[in-house]
Amino acid sequence: MATGFKADFLWYRLGTSDFVHSFFSTISFHLEKEGWGTRYPHLMKELYNGRLTLKNIPKAIEEAKEAREKLKLFSPSEVVWDIEDLSKQPPWGDNISTDITDLSNYFYTSGGKDMFEMLFKACNEALELEVDLEIETL
Repeated sequence: MATGFKADFLWYRLGTSDFVHSFFSTISFHLEKEGWGTRYPHLMKELYNGRLTLKNIPKAIEEAKEAREKLKLFSPSEVVWDIEDLSKQPPWGDNISTDITDLSNYFYTSGGKDMFEMLFKACNEALELEVDLEIETL
């Protein structure tokens, strides 16, 4: 099953639900010391839980920009596959591209696109269409 961002009729495929959960788990584990959604509520609570309202999309974009910048301080070996079970590892282990230099550029969609770039693109499309942004699993 594929999980992706949805803005009205536009669909942005990201990958498996485990992969998407890892993206959010990594952000929360490393950057939200007080718990899930405490620093990035629009990104981690609204969007992760299925729907980011139109009025909060600009705030979520700013949260994602900050998170991306801060993730540059962490090596790829510090990826979190599942914040609820830290013993879990990505299915590919540490066999990753040499282009991945830190956690800000660790996550690539099943189509080979940078996850943060896909998030920004989907947010901007939702703003242009004046709709909420959703996460769906098909």
